[in-house]
Amino acid sequence: MADYKNVSKLNSIDLSSPYIPTSVSLLKQACIDSGFFYVTNHGISEEFMDEVFAESKKFFELPLEEKMKLLRNEKHRGYTPVLDELLDPANQLHGDHKEGFYIGIELPEDDPEAQRTFYGPNLWPDSDILPGWRQTMEKYHQKALEVVKKIARLIALSLDLDANFFEKPEMLGKPIAVLRLLHYGGQVSDPLKGIYGAGAHSDYGLITLLATDSVSGLQICKDKDAEPRVWESVEPLKGAFVVNLGDMLERWSNCLFRSTLHRVLGNGQERYSIPYFVEPSHDCVVECLPTCHSKQNPPKFPPIKCETYLLQRYQETHADLSTYNKH
Repeated sequence: MADYKNVSKLNSIDLSSPYIPTSVSLLKQACIDSGFFYVTNHGISEEFMDEVFAESKKFFELPLEEKMKLLRNEKHRGYTPVLDELLDPANQLHGDHKEGFYIGIELPEDDPEAQRTFYGPNLWPDSDILPGWRQTMEKYHQKALEVVKKIARLIALSLDLDANFFEKPEMLGKPIAVLRLLHYGGQVSDPLKGIYGAGAHSDYGLITLLATDSVSGLQICKDKDAEPRVWESVEPLKGAFVVNLGDMLERWSNCLFRSTLHRVLGNGQERYSIPYFVEPSHDCVVECLPTCHSKQNPPKFPPIKCETYLLQRYQETHADLSTYNKH
């Protein structure tokens, strides 16, 4: 059985003065090593983060029938019940022991862009039941995107690109940004029996900004081909976000930067976390960056449209919505 007591020593990047060479080199090293790092002094207050977590908890404490009224739709907005998501079918007995709630970029139904796969109106709890809930989440969605843009500038510099490379209209100018509230109910994970809080996976997109409470559970595996896999814990760091890179950035960088396998093991304690997934626009073509290939190191992946890639990945990991119509 693997040793779960290994603790990963991640680099910590201070975003209050991000563009100094030390920050860029620290970040580059982290991206090459594991694609995981902490960011501190990011500009979002601890008081506000406490409020976001308190509101998240209020939602998950609602009766299941209330939550099921907001069951996720075909645009991946709304509630995902326990066991809905299966991230590691080869090793999992059934789905993840977590429930979640997806919040994307809010667009009214009559906006032409609302027809896009990952755009449109969100599903929201009734304001009579959770007053102020929507406003808190929309405010956090906005603030988190600003933090991600700061990180994207650092990533661009570390890839020898112009600092605002990722801020072009086709990239983060019109991003797909999904906030996901997660609640792990205290089930104890047992990898030998295929029971996980969240199965081993890598994220799909560009950058994930993760806020966690003080309960451990997140683990990373830097070498997915090792037998047996060696897992290291990523411990919560007060006031910091954990950042990890997604598969899209690994493709873009021609595998220079890593999108590392990670999972969550439940230890019997309830745990709340809030990942924020940011990808470029629907139409952005993800192809090898100019600074990441050469004659000796040709592109390893064909170009692919962001929307096409994300749709494939969502379909592979989520239960078919028709399975819920029987209840």
